Amino acid sequence: MRIGIEGQRLFRKKKHGMDMVALELIKNLQLIDKVNEYVIFVKPDEDDTCIPKAPNFKVVELTSKFGYPGWEQWALPKAAFQEKCDVLHCTSNTGPLFSKVPLVTTLHDIIYLESISIFKKEGTWYQKLGNMYRRYFVPPVIKKSKKVITVSNYEKKRINKYFGFKDNRLQAIYNGVGEHFKKVTNTQTLQDIKEEFKLPNKFFFFLGNTDPKKNTIGVLKAFAEFNEFYPSQYYLVMLDYDENELQRILNSIGKPELRALIHLTGYVPNLKLPAIISQCTVFLYPSLRESFGIPILEGMACGVPVITSNTSAMPEVAGEDAAIIIDPFDSKAISNAMKTLVEDKVLVKVLAEKGIHRAKDFSWKIMAEKVRTLYEEVYDELNLVEK
Repeated sequence: MRIGIEGQRLFRKKKHGMDMVALELIKNLQLIDKVNEYVIFVKPDEDDTCIPKAPNFKVVELTSKFGYPGWEQWALPKAAFQEKCDVLHCTSNTGPLFSKVPLVTTLHDIIYLESISIFKKEGTWYQKLGNMYRRYFVPPVIKKSKKVITVSNYEKKRINKYFGFKDNRLQAIYNGVGEHFKKVTNTQTLQDIKEEFKLPNKFFFFLGNTDPKKNTIGVLKAFAEFNEFYPSQYYLVMLDYDENELQRILNSIGKPELRALIHLTGYVPNLKLPAIISQCTVFLYPSLRESFGIPILEGMACGVPVITSNTSAMPEVAGEDAAIIIDPFDSKAISNAMKTLVEDKVLVKVLAEKGIHRAKDFSWKIMAEKVRTLYEEVYDELNLVEK
């Protein structure tokens, strides 16, 4: 069998959630599958060595004069057909409308298809245009896909409710957590990372971005409330966040002075994240809506207490007692949880131990094995139809 995998953004330096899922899938397929042939379709960019070489894996770089839509709707299906792929796996929510190669589509979530007011007014124009594109293309792509993968049982129910599948085409396959996510104890490594990213001594770590669902406003309100109990004793560390957007939010909540206690690291490569997480007091992930929530597991695997949400798939991932689960719409609930973890060292130790144990339940290798089985099911079904 010859399998095509869409990995358009894998060569970009600043990879994010869906990029990392696709990359982990490819790396683990290389470990478990020496028989089938794979063709990875990517857009040229600077990080062109991120996909390891393997005898049965071929990387094809595609370009388009018409941006993302042109790449996905024309360049990708044409190349997959020319490469004689039996199956084409589109990994990031969308796919080509007119593909001659049978499709498998990973639908991480359908947030952009849901009429939820909290996502209407906020967000960048780039995010809004992306949502418009997906609203148009996703429904017909999903209807023609031979198999649809999503990442949690929660999201499976949401997708099934929206599309009303009458068969078993929709399957939930959990994401994993990278093996490099573990508690870093080497003092030199910790010090090097601390100096490289100018980390403060005591800090909460918030893995957010400008997407409204990440709840940056709620976290900043909670941090402001926490700071009233422990003035200027803790910092809030955030990654590659826009300075102007941060200042706008702080002004909107009437806390511009809080900027002095917020440290922006800039972009952090995924391999360096564990050494940052390992040094934080608490890992904050009180998102409003997630189809899975890989960072929850990353925080747990590094042996730090995690605060996350009681909404969508996050309780499903966090488990019953391995994290503090709160209402993300209630900033006071977030700040109270932060305060509890600062004061209760016994609870911190308990959550750290349970979190490490919980993270071990999720494996990229298991995910890759299930996806490969799904490819084979599609291939067998197509051959059965032809016969």
